[in-house]
Amino acid sequence: MAVHHPVFARCYAALSRAVEQRGMDAHRRELLAGATGTVVEVGAGNGLNFAHYPREVAGVVAVEPEPRLRQMAREAASRAPVPVEVVDGVAEQLPIADGSADTVVVSLVLCSVPDQRAALREIGRVLRPGGKFHFMEHVRADTPGLARVQRVLDATVWPRLAGGCHTGRDTGAVIREQGFRFERFESFFFPPRKLPVSRHIRGVAVLDR
Repeated sequence: MAVHHPVFARCYAALSRAVEQRGMDAHRRELLAGATGTVVEVGAGNGLNFAHYPREVAGVVAVEPEPRLRQMAREAASRAPVPVEVVDGVAEQLPIADGSADTVVVSLVLCSVPDQRAALREIGRVLRPGGKFHFMEHVRADTPGLARVQRVLDATVWPRLAGGCHTGRDTGAVIREQGFRFERFESFFFPPRKLPVSRHIRGVAVLDR
């Protein structure tokens, strides 16, 4: 199930460290606040969330399909404050049993999966009844001009350069469409200036079954 993006993986690892130092680490802590029990993290990347899991988490199963990033995630797992197991897998076919997760986490993942709806169905499948879905994603711009720029980028070079990432998906709407109800939801800009990937959403949702 591996997804090979070796050039992107190298670039992402270097860029993500710089972005963390500019404030993304604080957004990750907000994302993970309130996470408890058994956690499934979908698309763990190089493991930047791991350091921020609260002590209430019993353990994390982190799913990452890209081999280079998965190895980096395993190294990060060895330094995490909670137990973390890193496994191969894709969002649309999680190697996780039905109803086994108290919490599912995605961060900057649903922009790049080939099928958002299939990934969200899988998230719903592995969540126990009443389980929490924590998400943080960059999304469609809130101005017509920047939204047009996103459409051009997504139809041309951006997904090929950025490991399948799309700048302008309306991810919040798709989450709602798949039966999730927001318990917490906010929109913010990071970086604060309006770049094609500046507008983000972050929140916690539960699945109305």
